[in-house]
Amino acid sequence: MASISAASDAGDIIVRIAKVSLTAEGKAVLGDRPVYDLSVIAGESTISTFGGGSVRISVPYVLQAGERSDAVIVYHINSTGSLDNVRGNYNAAKRTVDFVTTHFSQYIIGYNQVSFADVPDASWYSHAVGFLAARSITSGTDAEHYSPNAAITRGQFIVLLLKAYDITPDAIAADNFADAGNTYYTNYLATAKRLGVATGSGDNQFQPDIQITRQELFTLLYRSLVALGELPSEKTAATLAGFSDAGQIAGYAQEALQALVERGVVTGANGKLNPKEVTTRAEAAQVIYNLLSK
Repeated sequence: MASISAASDAGDIIVRIAKVSLTAEGKAVLGDRPVYDLSVIAGESTISTFGGGSVRISVPYVLQAGERSDAVIVYHINSTGSLDNVRGNYNAAKRTVDFVTTHFSQYIIGYNQVSFADVPDASWYSHAVGFLAARSITSGTDAEHYSPNAAITRGQFIVLLLKAYDITPDAIAADNFADAGNTYYTNYLATAKRLGVATGSGDNQFQPDIQITRQELFTLLYRSLVALGELPSEKTAATLAGFSDAGQIAGYAQEALQALVERGVVTGANGKLNPKEVTTRAEAAQVIYNLLSK
């Protein structure tokens, strides 16, 4: 609102949400998908950015025959004409697609179903994996398999976490962990270190190829949510005292698990948190999905 009121032009303020059509080239790639052109005009000036503020958008959408809700995604047409993924999801209760943007332009309601042979539709992690894969946040271990029961490593989780929150890794890893190497997670680790998300395991080591435990994962997740201002504000009545194995939680993970349990991000299983157990790829996907799909 401050950005709009700061416009120098006098006259009416007009907010437009117009449904437009894809170009022939766009239809060849995406099919005949809904496109919305969002704009704010103050007098004669078009305001496209909001000085760090954000706008929540809901547009009507009815699932087409055979469509899965987790594969409905939002694209933004950037200044070069390419497509960028926008954080958003299908709201079944309202039959809308909801997303958040910091700028107005054209947005496409797309569809990108990604299936894996080892992720049955009836599995508890099916929607989570489908949701993340549709948005290129996660990928399979090969073209046909996700390997949901395989353990996820510390380096893999950092990449998943930063992708989930649209954090582009630093192009140059100026200050990194000594064991960051030169591989797919190298620049992601440097970015996580700079943001204070990852502090390592001592002696400037991160141990990226070690399987990550549940308490390590939740600690990294908590630090990320705090650093990004994404920690949910609404709390439940749940506390660590409600879990029989709360005494096994390491000191460094106490604050993180308490905060995530209170906010319903972590619910445990059979009255336990199992803080020292390694985390599977399916479990990691489910945790991220629970946050992004709200």
